[in-house]
Amino acid sequence: MVVRDTRSIMLLVAACMVPGLLLEAMLISPEVLVNVLIGSFTAIGIEIVCLKIRGAGTIDTVGDGSALVTALILAAALPPAVPAAVLILATTAAVALGKHAYGGLGNNVFNPAMVGYAVALLSFPLAMSSWPTVVDGLSGATPLTLFKYRSGATVADIWQPGNGFGTLGAAHWEWINLAFLGGGAVVMALRLAAWRVSAGMLSGMALLAGLGYDSGSSGSMGSPFYHWFTGGTMLAAFFVVTDPVTHPNTHTGQWLFGGLVGILTVLIRTFGSHPDGIAFAVLLANAATPYLDRRLALARNPS
Repeated sequence: MVVRDTRSIMLLVAACMVPGLLLEAMLISPEVLVNVLIGSFTAIGIEIVCLKIRGAGTIDTVGDGSALVTALILAAALPPAVPAAVLILATTAAVALGKHAYGGLGNNVFNPAMVGYAVALLSFPLAMSSWPTVVDGLSGATPLTLFKYRSGATVADIWQPGNGFGTLGAAHWEWINLAFLGGGAVVMALRLAAWRVSAGMLSGMALLAGLGYDSGSSGSMGSPFYHWFTGGTMLAAFFVVTDPVTHPNTHTGQWLFGGLVGILTVLIRTFGSHPDGIAFAVLLANAATPYLDRRLALARNPS
């Protein structure tokens, strides 16, 4: 068994995200790479400031790679054309509020990247909803936005399963999700994360979407495939919910945690006020982690 330190794990995880980020830059906008640069410099800068204020850590702590992974997740999740100020706010909130407010790496209750994303989404909803399209480069609705505000249109009007892979919306979100799935498979093969959390999330989504899918009417919840390969599903399944600090320690807890994220995501996408509910689903499940750990520990050792 290979023993790796935090820095090597984080850098390997970051490397596994590169294919998804590059494909997103190719199919949506090269500005994704600008987000990567701005977010990375901001995350490392805020990390240094927070460590200085707390009087904790050294340059080795800054270089542990956790801030970089947070920045890459936000760069992939935020719209490419989002104003730099919004990206900087999201990154600052992620590192300062999501991580250092709880005592730094290993002590945070909530996933830092999702804290930053939620802050940006609630503060600047319009900026967070403007995604360019590969057709003309102009801002347009994503497949999830069309699904959320379909106004009587059927799910089949938005996407026909028979059209084939790569036809889900103008931005070809299936390919982007497939790239993150591929990177996630490497993460799992290298045993860098708990596979049960990812499997639980995708299973929870498939279960609820399958129960609510009626071949595509206006009241349909969308097929499991639709929910798996649109929005930030695979990014979240392999690079967000797998944060070991914010998910349960036990195998059963990891299945339950992942399933909860998946079910909440589909519910928020279908009935909530935001097209993609992953960030809120993850944060709610993070809040349930201490309970799941305690409950399952008591179940195993009732005395």
